[in-house]
Amino acid sequence: MSRRVFVLGGFNTPFIGKKHPDFIWKGHPDFGKRENPTLEETITAAVRGALEATGVEAAAVEKAWIGNFVGELFNNQGHLGAALVGAHPDLLFKPVMRVEGACASGGLAFASAVESIRAGTDVALVAGAEVQTTASARQGGDYLARAAHYARQRGIDDFTFPALFAWRTKHYREKFGVSEEDIGHVAVKAYANANKNPLAHMKAVRMDIETAGSINPKNPAFLSNEDLNPFMKMSDCSQVSDGGSAILVVSEAGLKALGRSPSDAIELVGISHVTGNLYEDGDPTKMEATMVAAERVYADAGIKPSDVQVAEVHDCFTITELLMYEALGFADAGRGAELVKEGRTAIGGDIPVNTGGGLVGFGHPVGATGVKQILEIHRQMKGQCGDYQVPGTPGVGLTVNMGGNDKTVVASVFRNA
Repeated sequence: MSRRVFVLGGFNTPFIGKKHPDFIWKGHPDFGKRENPTLEETITAAVRGALEATGVEAAAVEKAWIGNFVGELFNNQGHLGAALVGAHPDLLFKPVMRVEGACASGGLAFASAVESIRAGTDVALVAGAEVQTTASARQGGDYLARAAHYARQRGIDDFTFPALFAWRTKHYREKFGVSEEDIGHVAVKAYANANKNPLAHMKAVRMDIETAGSINPKNPAFLSNEDLNPFMKMSDCSQVSDGGSAILVVSEAGLKALGRSPSDAIELVGISHVTGNLYEDGDPTKMEATMVAAERVYADAGIKPSDVQVAEVHDCFTITELLMYEALGFADAGRGAELVKEGRTAIGGDIPVNTGGGLVGFGHPVGATGVKQILEIHRQMKGQCGDYQVPGTPGVGLTVNMGGNDKTVVASVFRNA
């Protein structure tokens, strides 16, 4: 099980939803004249885009995986392995599987491909997709609550996940004396990065600390749970986005067969997959599963936190990014906000994090996120990120994709081959 694993590249569709200039909704001038891309169209665009971007023929793909969380609810469509096959005629009769792990579905699809490469596969395709704007925000909140323990936690609020992370925010602020404005800097960074990213959901929306740092008419708190309401504002949330991503994952022999070299790719040097207990909640001020995943992936890769030069971490809410910093060893407990305020996690900082905007700015089509994170690391390492490219050439990159309330975590470390 020691075969080398490489990511050759891939393709992201635009991530779109409300407030994106191309998203068709009731306030858009093209409402009723055209429609937003369907799940089928999104999967096809991601897959065909990845094949074209890498120069890989569909016939060369031996196996494929697709990450998706709730296609059955948002799109009345399951069985998405067969849907991926429909993206290209030369994928017909290939072994393809849909993988589900809430918001970590894309990361799990990648982990599945890695196991297959290490077991003998040479060329694998990994995709992720979600189309979530087919339902109202309230109905969508109910669908997404399936990633929590529905029987126990659904009644916390109409918007279950914002409430769960408001609970974390409340305890974190009370324990460490962190202010609302301190946390607001995460949103400001996310939107500023997204403004430089042509594929980002919030590419056209500006955010400043005056708006993000307090509850105000531009940035209301929206939970009905009175105890948690003050701890979750609109700017604290990731976006309800539609989008897809796909990457080609290959062995060393696969690179050679495709006429490519390691310098065309990034190499996976560590991966960990950690799963917590859905039925129990731990310390709200810690991401305990993520901490374990970090310890294991660092050991697997033979690195320490200070070796990471660019990272894509799961920021489903602003508090999550701070907790990720601390779980990953970038900051001590309660000190994550200092990294953002000091500019250390900005594009030009010493540990750039979520350079394309993260889930808050780039968007969060749930099944696509884990795949998009890996592709973003590839693009940064290969100098392909344009206006949001980090200085120099990163040598070590990290991705952390989380499902639910820190219940499923896939962490991966890459080196620039």
